[in-house]
Amino acid sequence: MITLFTDTDTDITPEQAKKYGYKLISMPYCANGKTVFPYEDFETFNAYDFYQMLRQGTLPTTSAISSEKYTEIFEPEFAAGNDIFYVHFSRSMTATFDAMDTAVSALKEKYPDRKFYEVDTKGITIISLNIVLEIGDLFLAGKTPEEVLKWAETEVDRFAVYFFADDLKFFARSGRVSGIAGTMGSILGIRPIIFMDENGKMVSVGKETGRSNAVKRLISYVEELGDDLYNHRVIVGHADSPRIAGQIADILREKYGEKLNVLLADVNPTAGSHCGPDTVGVCFHAIHR
Repeated sequence: MITLFTDTDTDITPEQAKKYGYKLISMPYCANGKTVFPYEDFETFNAYDFYQMLRQGTLPTTSAISSEKYTEIFEPEFAAGNDIFYVHFSRSMTATFDAMDTAVSALKEKYPDRKFYEVDTKGITIISLNIVLEIGDLFLAGKTPEEVLKWAETEVDRFAVYFFADDLKFFARSGRVSGIAGTMGSILGIRPIIFMDENGKMVSVGKETGRSNAVKRLISYVEELGDDLYNHRVIVGHADSPRIAGQIADILREKYGEKLNVLLADVNPTAGSHCGPDTVGVCFHAIHR
């Protein structure tokens, strides 16, 4: 048997994970001296409360999980005779997968007949969510792990995400976005436009003044790069900015019709610790990233 895994940095909810049979690996954050594991330490993510805490001055930090933790998660599956298929957020963004590699290498020596498959979504939050859900659909349709890996070879790079952050002090502290100055988002209402590149890294591709212009910029990317939109999900993600996210969803439905499958998603708290409140983005199937 195959056991599917994904992680909480993909924005997937426990309800969605259950539908596809994914087991969740919780990626922690630390706020006010307390380390929190999403969906282990709470059942439902209250996005409003979390992002209000950030608005009030809390600056959470994040950390990788250990190889021992990965062993604790994966070994029961191998011991039960199950292979593992893990769809995860970008390797380029964290050292946690070095710890995972160490654990998996040791486990495969102990369980030489077991297989470990992985797909790097080369992203985080809604771009990862879109790929996780697509792969879930493939497994529900009866595809084999090898067929899914073949799909991922080309299709992972066919999902694009573009977003803007409201206050770059969060990104500035983590240093995870290239091509921006930490003060940019605080000057004259400038919103840097950021995307995930083919290496799984966040890169600034320009800037807009004001939210309205930033929203128009996001829509323009869907118009310019969107491909086969009706056969894939379009996901609008937000860090407690439901009004702006809803506006983007409405514009897309008005332009493309109600047949367009538009989903709204909350940015998970671990990723949200880096982007901060009122970040908004859109992910879609594209001719390229």
